[in-house]
Amino acid sequence: MPIRLLRKSPRRRRGQALVLAALSFLVLALMVALSFNLSHALREKVSLQQHSDSMAYSMAVMEARALNYYAVSNRSIAATYVAMNSMHAYMAAASVTGEMMRKSQTNYYIIMAMEFAQCGCWSCFKHCLHGLKALKIAGKYGKAGKNYDNKVKNLDRNFTNTMKGLDRMVDFIHASQAMVHLRTMQALRDGKSYGLSKLTDYNAPGSSTLNTSVGGMNVNEFNCSVDGMAGCTGSVGNSDAKTRSKVMTEIANASRADWPANRGLMMDYPAHLHPSFLQELGNDIPGEGINSPLPFTHKGTAKTGTGSGSEGKAISASEQGMMFNQWKDGIGIPLKYSAKVTSEGNNGSHSPGGAHTGQHPFEGVNAKALTSCTAGGNCFMKFRANDDANRDFGQPRTYSYVTKQFRVGNKPKAPWELNSSGTVKFSNGDTNATLKLAADEGAGLSKAIVYYHRLGAGGWREPPNLFAPYWRAKLHPFTQQQASQLLSAAGNSDAAQLVTSATGLSL
Repeated sequence: MPIRLLRKSPRRRRGQALVLAALSFLVLALMVALSFNLSHALREKVSLQQHSDSMAYSMAVMEARALNYYAVSNRSIAATYVAMNSMHAYMAAASVTGEMMRKSQTNYYIIMAMEFAQCGCWSCFKHCLHGLKALKIAGKYGKAGKNYDNKVKNLDRNFTNTMKGLDRMVDFIHASQAMVHLRTMQALRDGKSYGLSKLTDYNAPGSSTLNTSVGGMNVNEFNCSVDGMAGCTGSVGNSDAKTRSKVMTEIANASRADWPANRGLMMDYPAHLHPSFLQELGNDIPGEGINSPLPFTHKGTAKTGTGSGSEGKAISASEQGMMFNQWKDGIGIPLKYSAKVTSEGNNGSHSPGGAHTGQHPFEGVNAKALTSCTAGGNCFMKFRANDDANRDFGQPRTYSYVTKQFRVGNKPKAPWELNSSGTVKFSNGDTNATLKLAADEGAGLSKAIVYYHRLGAGGWREPPNLFAPYWRAKLHPFTQQQASQLLSAAGNSDAAQLVTSATGLSL
């Protein structure tokens, strides 16, 4: 009987596709989770960097506004000194009137002597009469001189009080400058004062505040932009008070109008004196003759400081000229008249003495250290220039460094993070692996610069100063040294080392 060989049917293999599908779905889920995590991290990173940029720029804008306020208020201080100059000019012009009368009195004594010298005979009796009349006119001039001195003396106390008031005005203006500086420093230090905290709420909620050390760098930059301000490192030193005071003195003198700066219009004739005085001087008292200041001789000026290179310790004004008198058969000689008013320290001077009463105090320009003169001393804010281009010629910079946790850490709100740590661990026998879905924390760093630029032709050639309000702000690229310094100050030493060692790194 034939033997039949039975063929064994193959075993069906079921479930392999299911395993592969499960693995594929696992990989796909991880890729999706990784994609969501990366997208979320990138979005948060962009928002954080934008927040850092806006913070650096906003702080720079605040600083630029502070410097512009210093410029405008410095002009107000200079205008106050101009007002002081004008006050002294008016006082000197008023004080010289008595002296002009007395010089005419002296000349009429000379005329009297000349007339008496010619009345030695009966036919010359008229000269004796002229001499007596000249003596009478001299007495009238003397009386008029005392009268004008008394008028000025009555003004002297009001003049002194006005000077004290203008001195206090300078102190008040500088006190406001000091307050602006103090509050701006606070905003630069913490990055949240005076409205800056709204940037965090709007741009990157949950991000950190400005790093304290970075805020200290901002404050240092701001202090280094004002000459005389304490707490500046890494820039040029403070100039002395004498050098600073010369700046304001020169600005105040250059800002004077023509009249206080140089009186003597109409061929140096004192036309600025009151017409009634000139009428009394030339006609009313003598009745006839030539009685007038000599043309081309009358001068008057008022200025802050005395002498060349003054540091503004005094304000003074002077008025001078020559008086000429001719009457009947007599003629006087050109006699010099002058008046001077000076305010200095606790007591100034005033000549002629008959017009003076009281004191003429003046604090002086920048009379104290900048940080101790908010209650007195007539200080102002001066720009601290620096010749080093690497220091941007003294123009201040602002820095921002902020951080933020990129992981939400809440599975219902961010299910793609899978767990609270945002990691996935794998194990195969003795081999273990961990997949980090996204970085835990991100950082944003930015730099802005406060720069001076006057619009128009040649605007870039004008050096930075605190007398013109043309300070502006913009974002500015880092140098490697600045970025390394910022990261080191923020405590991110690894990034600082990376920036230092990298070449050609775009910052």
